[in-house]
Amino acid sequence: MNVPFVQLRELTLDDVEDRYQWSLDTQVTKHLVVPDQYPPFTREDTKIWIEACINRKNGYEQRAITAENGIHIGWVDLKNFDKTNKNAELGIAIGNKEYWGKGYGIAALYGMLQLAFFEFKLEKVWLRVDEDNFQARKSYEKAGFVCEGLMRNDRLRKGQFIHRYRYSMLREEYQTLISSS
Repeated sequence: MNVPFVQLRELTLDDVEDRYQWSLDTQVTKHLVVPDQYPPFTREDTKIWIEACINRKNGYEQRAITAENGIHIGWVDLKNFDKTNKNAELGIAIGNKEYWGKGYGIAALYGMLQLAFFEFKLEKVWLRVDEDNFQARKSYEKAGFVCEGLMRNDRLRKGQFIHRYRYSMLREEYQTLISSS
């Protein structure tokens, strides 16, 4: 699959302002896990969160996504690690809307899957996506994720329960995908 170049790098405190500005944009935060808590994030809240990610104090393996020009465009993470069953949940957001719909998210997913399967030795990476997030669902399927099913009334968003789909990719599927590229 033809995708643009991205780099996944460790977070730094220089990322605070970008993340804070993205947290103020309801288009960016609509499908995040806790959209009703965005805003009122403060810059200080954002800094504390990023410090927790940097210091590995919150259970997240989070990376900043940068485009080929070095611009910080979003983040991707692994969380909810199940060490017994060797799986984790993947989360991603492209905060810089100039990069939406251009393949940067898929490129970042592949980078994080590489870490998941080869550095963290996971067997499966899974994610949840809101039923009404059609673009993300299409992107995950295009990237090779398999829909495992519908989780009914799985998320409370703005006072309403919504359904979410669960998608996953197995290590073997990822290896087949990259060997055919």
